[in-house]
Amino acid sequence: MLIVTIKQGKEKSLLDRQPWIYASAVERVDGKPGEHMKPGATALIQSSSMQFLARAAYNAKSQIRARVWTFDQHEAVDHALIKRRIKAAVAARIAKGKKPAVNSGKPLYLVLGEEDGLSGLVVDWFGGQKGFLVCQFQAAGVDAWKVPIVQALIAETGCQNVYERSDELLRKGEGLPVVSGALAGDEPPDDMPCTENGVRFALNIKTGKKSSFR
Repeated sequence: MLIVTIKQGKEKSLLDRQPWIYASAVERVDGKPGEHMKPGATALIQSSSMQFLARAAYNAKSQIRARVWTFDQHEAVDHALIKRRIKAAVAARIAKGKKPAVNSGKPLYLVLGEEDGLSGLVVDWFGGQKGFLVCQFQAAGVDAWKVPIVQALIAETGCQNVYERSDELLRKGEGLPVVSGALAGDEPPDDMPCTENGVRFALNIKTGKKSSFR
């Protein structure tokens, strides 16, 4: 595992539970040769006095050098953590009485990055169990865990169709390739008929763009 040492005096934000670690806060990175160049590699974050601060996803290609997974020294970054975070996110949205409406252009915002302990992951749910989960992997950490994230989303929602949409600017800023496409099940249609406030229109959920119904 990588070990990232934070400069003296720069650990305050982490002690205050801020999840982002900028390049300017990093004193040094220790680990196996080449491992620090692997986007999203799990790193142990420590103070200059070698005090444990967090476990985070490290990315040498981003100005946000690391994004915290956990501040708990005893919590491992593994498949179980991913499942817990996805399950909690889905349960939190459903507990608020929210459900993805069928034939509506308005999605259920299912996963909201840092709010759900999944920095860089945004998931919108369109159309219920027979609809589509649209994911944006905007950071290297969640991108490295893409497969278990998709598996957990399907298990928790029952929706079998998962599509990846890329934000070109954010992906390039993370040194990640700009990719889009179906991750599971069917790819969404280019135009999905929707009705909102009595107005009919076509929605391309692959791009998020609306157009006049035709």
